[in-house]
Amino acid sequence: MFNMDRLRVLIIGVALAAGPRVALAADAAKGKAVFQQCSVCHHADSNEKKMGPGLKGLFKKAKLADGKKLTEVSVRAKIDAGGNGMPAYKDMLSDVEKDDLVAYLKTL
Repeated sequence: MFNMDRLRVLIIGVALAAGPRVALAADAAKGKAVFQQCSVCHHADSNEKKMGPGLKGLFKKAKLADGKKLTEVSVRAKIDAGGNGMPAYKDMLSDVEKDDLVAYLKTL
């Protein structure tokens, strides 16, 4: 026979371990430092194209350069996947760095 209290503790522990990642507040200042890698190809203070599009006012736009609706999710997907000469940063940046980068991009 099993102990119901131990079973409850086990179930709660498994549920907590499997739960979603708790996002800490993203840090735009740290994101600005992460952006230094991006500044080789993107302007932060202009809409002029460098190698990639200028990102000034990015989150005020309706669509990304590829025509997709501009959301935090679509920007994050673009950072992860890259494309059109942009490298994929999925494995080059941590989730925290990408959160900080998106927070910084929202300040442009």
